[in-house]
Amino acid sequence: MSDHERSSGTGRLLTGVAWAVLLLGLWLWGREVTDVRDGMSAPTTGDVAAVGRPPDVELPPAHRPLGAALPQRVDIPGLGVQAHVVARGLDGAGAIDPPPYDQAGAVGWYARGVTPGAAGTALMVGHVDTETKPAVFYKLSVLKPGETVRVIRADGKVAEFTVDDVQVVSREHFDARQAYGPRQTGRAELRLITCGGTFDRASRSYTANVIVSAYLTGTGL
Repeated sequence: MSDHERSSGTGRLLTGVAWAVLLLGLWLWGREVTDVRDGMSAPTTGDVAAVGRPPDVELPPAHRPLGAALPQRVDIPGLGVQAHVVARGLDGAGAIDPPPYDQAGAVGWYARGVTPGAAGTALMVGHVDTETKPAVFYKLSVLKPGETVRVIRADGKVAEFTVDDVQVVSREHFDARQAYGPRQTGRAELRLITCGGTFDRASRSYTANVIVSAYLTGTGL
């Protein structure tokens, strides 16, 4: 994703490499983010499943993408979540770096990627729990298509997203490009990601990832 590619082919190559590194990082983050959770169990509805896609849910049309602006807060009314956003990068192992556990109520935004509301896929991650209590995305898997996620931005606008897909994806059947890639070209999309499935005491990690997909359907001030 360099500023001045020498040719369109070079640009595509660099973009592909950067995307592959990010996807690998997300996969590694999903494996390692919760590794000492003896007393906790995150809510889930399956190991490899679409959590909820009622066929009669009529989803609104996509709103045209906004310009870039930093995210400040995430509101998920259906879950009672109001969380501030912290910019995150990749750690030394190439994995996306979630918020530290003393900020387990915050949502991490991948700051090298798309800003929420702009064209492309913005990525946000959050802990499902800590060693002692639920964290910001503890109930993420119970979201349903049609529900709303709002991102308050630094430009004063509120990017309003509609959930169109919720999946619990097992490690054995994980496909990073399918999980995190854009669903429709040209839309402003959002992914909310946390751990899910069941907690495996042998490996001291969760067996799956919860992936919520949403797309921009409106704006507010």
